[in-house]
Amino acid sequence: MATIRETAKAYQPPQTLNIADLDSVDLDSLQVDEKESKNQEGETFKYKFVTIDGKEYRIPNTVFEEIQTIIGLKPEVKKVKVSKTGSGLGTRYKVQVL
Repeated sequence: MATIRETAKAYQPPQTLNIADLDSVDLDSLQVDEKESKNQEGETFKYKFVTIDGKEYRIPNTVFEEIQTIIGLKPEVKKVKVSKTGSGLGTRYKVQVL
């Protein structure tokens, strides 16, 4: 059994990563789930995410909007890359076809 010190050193708080952290995203094989959380002000909000290798990757609604536009123009697209710039309310996402 581990001590409190050993457990504290090894502890990693659960965190949700971002879809832009992935090298590529397969549009047909990943299951999208939804979760509720609270912001810093204590207000509840919902977000969508995919789970890969036990890690959750959040998908902002603007990414879904861009992918919708892409598959409207090119329905055969299988993979995309999401990149992000900025932070907080100034965050912007760009979806590129692979």
